[in-house]
Amino acid sequence: MNTAEGQEVKHFLLQSHDQYRELAARHHELDDRLHELIDKHHLSETEQVEETTIKKRKLALKDRMERIALEWARDHHSTTS
Repeated sequence: MNTAEGQEVKHFLLQSHDQYRELAARHHELDDRLHELIDKHHLSETEQVEETTIKKRKLALKDRMERIALEWARDHHSTTS
């Protein structure tokens, strides 16, 4: 799956796949919070831990979303070929 196809699949999934949409929304929420932390000049120890935790959660969500997109593309490519 090339980049353009990948973007097309992700756009389609955002419109039609509930789980994918929920994961994307959660990823966006975590991204917003991460930017709030990054914008601070100094982070407390608790905020540093939160920043690390958010980064790990975002990566896990991105991995799950990518897996859904790849599975969807594989399943639909095989049925249309």
